[in-house]
Amino acid sequence: MDLTHHLRPTSFDDLVGQEHLSAQNAPLRVLSQKFALGHSFFYGPAGCGKTTIARIIAKTMDLPFYEFNATSLKIEQLRKIFDQYKNALQRPLIFIDEVHRLAKNQQEVLLPVMEKNSVLIIGASTENPFFSLTSAIRSRSMLFELKHINNEALSTLLEKAIKHTSLDCEADAKEYLIASSGGDARAMLKLLEFASNIQDNITLDILKSLRPNALSAGSSEAGVHYDLASALIKSIRGSDADAAIYYLARLIDGGESADFIARRLVILASEDVGNANPQALTLTTSALTSVSKIGYPEARIILAQAVVYLCASPKSNSAYLAINSALQAVNDGIVLDIPADIKPRGENYLYPHDFGGYVEQTYLSKPLKFVELKDIGYEKKMKEWMLNIKGFIKD
Repeated sequence: MDLTHHLRPTSFDDLVGQEHLSAQNAPLRVLSQKFALGHSFFYGPAGCGKTTIARIIAKTMDLPFYEFNATSLKIEQLRKIFDQYKNALQRPLIFIDEVHRLAKNQQEVLLPVMEKNSVLIIGASTENPFFSLTSAIRSRSMLFELKHINNEALSTLLEKAIKHTSLDCEADAKEYLIASSGGDARAMLKLLEFASNIQDNITLDILKSLRPNALSAGSSEAGVHYDLASALIKSIRGSDADAAIYYLARLIDGGESADFIARRLVILASEDVGNANPQALTLTTSALTSVSKIGYPEARIILAQAVVYLCASPKSNSAYLAINSALQAVNDGIVLDIPADIKPRGENYLYPHDFGGYVEQTYLSKPLKFVELKDIGYEKKMKEWMLNIKGFIKD
């Protein structure tokens, strides 16, 4: 019995969760029903329906469906399909999972058919694939984010599964199936399937014997994964070490991966501590490397050290604000010509090291201001140095 196969939705109406994509007026659904959907990339957590939605699109648009995984995809496979449909009246839908793992040469093979729209390319990933795809592919595609499936939707799916299998499932077992699956529909159905192979009456004891540690400290509320992660980050940002350690313990006890926690800490080190304590980024990056090689239970100590260090660090978000402001300017159409002197082989370029480390020179063809260093921690010293070299502070 493969519940994930038997219960896989075949239409947008049957889809459980992801209402922002499956509702009657949702752009993805409307474009599919009008046969106007372009090349698209889905990203979101495991078991949230990325492959299912790709299959629904293929059925809705009446397209032949080909499914690949980027980790094993060979260019010859793609070219064979391209040749098969070269002069066909109907184009195929090529679905590529783990699309962020596509090699550059594989992406280059996709470009001509994407440009001609002779095939429809849909990719999926648990990571945002736009960071790993070339700008040429990004400019020809749309991006859709999928969310963890909430508990209400999981409950609906679970009732369908129980009815389909005619199993008896005790109330506390149902709660555990939902709460311990972390918004992953596939994980929930697989646990039910494994339990049903043991006995027809699904009990909490049976489930816990198969998945003993995944329940998040008894929390079954929707979004607990993101709530705890958010609470951890905000506690560190607020320099409350006790609260931060508590939420770290909740995440660890709930089965959260050490890698996920460490990645969040690396981001925070740059976003919220920044140059007020540049060493924070080095320490958290080392923590990320360490936990990936060591794993639990010892990884909890490394994570705790990083969390306490970040709590005790001075905070600055000047780098975060600066890059957001600069990106907004670029998106608003502020695209400046690069001054001739700082282009390659600029004849009048002044080499700062020949002038004691700094010389006044034009680096922007129009004055722009994005960076506002703060009088916090090491960043205060950086600010003073920047002002000093430009003559605003006299020794």
